Amino acid sequence: MEKVNYQKKLEKTLEALERNHEVPRLLLHSCCGPCSSYVLEYLSRYFEITVYYFNPNIYPPEEYAFREQEQKRLLSNMPSPHPLHFLPAAYHPEDYFAAVKGMEDLPEKSDRCRVCFTLRLEETAKVAKEQGFDYFTTTLSLSPHKNAELLNEIGGTLAEQYGVSYLFSDFKKKNGFKRSTELSAQYGMYRQDYCGCLFSYRARHDETT
Repeated sequence: MEKVNYQKKLEKTLEALERNHEVPRLLLHSCCGPCSSYVLEYLSRYFEITVYYFNPNIYPPEEYAFREQEQKRLLSNMPSPHPLHFLPAAYHPEDYFAAVKGMEDLPEKSDRCRVCFTLRLEETAKVAKEQGFDYFTTTLSLSPHKNAELLNEIGGTLAEQYGVSYLFSDFKKKNGFKRSTELSAQYGMYRQDYCGCLFSYRARHDETT
């Protein structure tokens, strides 16, 4: 089966919005400020964006709180053609640990990551439906370490389930990750050195000791 070019799919969606002079509302799941920086710069020309910081996987709690503050700081400092909003979420790491129970010893990019992606994207889809957003998507595909095909597969399935359009995308394309590092430097943002979960934290610690 031929691989889908999700960047081209995104561009077609954006072109249609421009032709129709539409500015739909997008609920953007964000894992952290640095990853959201390029996505916000890119998409804020086309959408009124609400950033949804829902990440029960992040460990430890201090890391979660710091990333949340960095996300809010970026939104308050970043210029945008259309309004940018922030939607916080309750932090319940026990939900993440329950979801990945039995997968603790699996490596990165395993089924544990699929479960984590699904957990976060499904909650985003639910909120998008409840609050009347036109689209939802995630910043996660910006990372070179994240499987964009898997993320889009999950997003597309949830879109059908909840009746809200998923914005198919692969934000690492067009030098998206590189641009995010430039914007992080511009705004003096903290860039973490691990994905966020306890297991990636331990793996990173093992590499450096």
